[in-house]
Amino acid sequence: MSFKLGDFVRFVDEKREGYITRVIDAQTFGVTDTDGFEIPVVGANLTHVHGHGATQAHEPQQTAQAVADFKEEGAFLAVAEDSKASSVAHFTLVNRSSYQLLLTLKTDMKGQYRGEFAGVVPPQAQTQLFSANLGDLDNWPQYIFQVLYFTTGNLKPKAPLSLTKKFRSKDFNSAKQQIAEINKYGWLVQLDEPAPLIDPQKLKESFFRGETPRPVVPVPPQEVDLHIEKLRDDHQFLSQSEIIDIQLAHFRQLLDAAIVHQLPSIVFIHGVGNGTLRHHLHQAVSKHPQVRTFMDARKEKFGYGATEVFFKV
Repeated sequence: MSFKLGDFVRFVDEKREGYITRVIDAQTFGVTDTDGFEIPVVGANLTHVHGHGATQAHEPQQTAQAVADFKEEGAFLAVAEDSKASSVAHFTLVNRSSYQLLLTLKTDMKGQYRGEFAGVVPPQAQTQLFSANLGDLDNWPQYIFQVLYFTTGNLKPKAPLSLTKKFRSKDFNSAKQQIAEINKYGWLVQLDEPAPLIDPQKLKESFFRGETPRPVVPVPPQEVDLHIEKLRDDHQFLSQSEIIDIQLAHFRQLLDAAIVHQLPSIVFIHGVGNGTLRHHLHQAVSKHPQVRTFMDARKEKFGYGATEVFFKV
């Protein structure tokens, strides 16, 4: 049985299921379960769960469209968490242009290239390309997108697009937006965004402008409370995923501030709850190059509801 990235699978010998987020070799796959852990599994111990396959692109077809209404740009990459496993991110190509997009996606993992997707995405359509473990963001490969544009209309051929994208944590610090095509909240990246036009006069003026003052990063407190009621007054109107996003963005901001000011350590109060926020925090700091170690902070005061992060000197 063959599997590909993004397939929803079930373990044969135990009650567990998840998404394939890594191809280790021809026989072994990394499966991320609903708890966010990626488990290496031999393909013989997996079976497909029907009805959860990736959305496929339609066959190439195009109807005539008035040139005046033709949309030249609109190739977007939507990145959204899975509704069952929030640690799994699905990549979907959303085509809002009037072109048929002939698309390929390759990954580059330190010089090891792998073809992940090839297909046609019709105008005003979308198709899922790839899935990855969001908690393993620092180890994601580079993504190489190549796009050819096709239309039957009387238009000058559009130059092909070749784009290499390496995602960083800052790419997911912004608030999610509603993406109508996939009916989910997520992050939207325009692949074919036009290059900004340079105003010669403004460019000339910039050479004579004084140095702009650097932004001042305030010193963070020794203890940072991440409970949502401390961060937002309208927390009762927020969904669980929006709350997590706000808490993680505040955590990253204060973590960076502590590093800028060379603090020896900082305490993040995340509470006990269901452990989701604590899990995300521990995943982030465990891979951070400036973090020496981390541990539960002052159990006599916080129990297991706070983590102290110690930085390298």
